Amino acid sequence: MSVPSGFDELIHPATRLSVVALLAATEWADFAFVRDSLSLSDSALSKQLHTLEEAEYLEIQKEGAGRKRRTRVRLTDRGRTAFEGHVAALRAIVQGAGPQGDGAERRDSRPAEAAR
Repeated sequence: MSVPSGFDELIHPATRLSVVALLAATEWADFAFVRDSLSLSDSALSKQLHTLEEAEYLEIQKEGAGRKRRTRVRLTDRGRTAFEGHVAALRAIVQGAGPQGDGAERRDSRPAEAAR
C-alpha cells in the first residue's frame, strides 16, 4: 500500500500530532495551556513548536516582559491545511486496512486465550 497523498511526516510523530490537533480546535492557545493539556515539559513543547514554526505550520506570539511574559501559539493556514490533509490520509489508511472483498479472511476477534 502506498502512502496516501496528504500524509505529513512532519506532523505524524505523536507529540507533534497532539500539538497540532489541540491547536486545530482553537484560534490561539497559551503555551501553558498546551503544555499542561498534553503533559509536556517546557523544553519538549518548545522543541516541537520550534519545528512546526520553521515549517510555517504555526505562529508564535510573545507578549510582555519578565514574569508577565506570555507566549501564545496558533496554526497558520498552511498548518491547518497540512493537519486536515494528514487526518484524511490517516483515515484512508485505516479504511484501506479493512476486509477487501470475499477473498479476505477475518481475524478471530476472540482474545488469544479463548481462541485456543
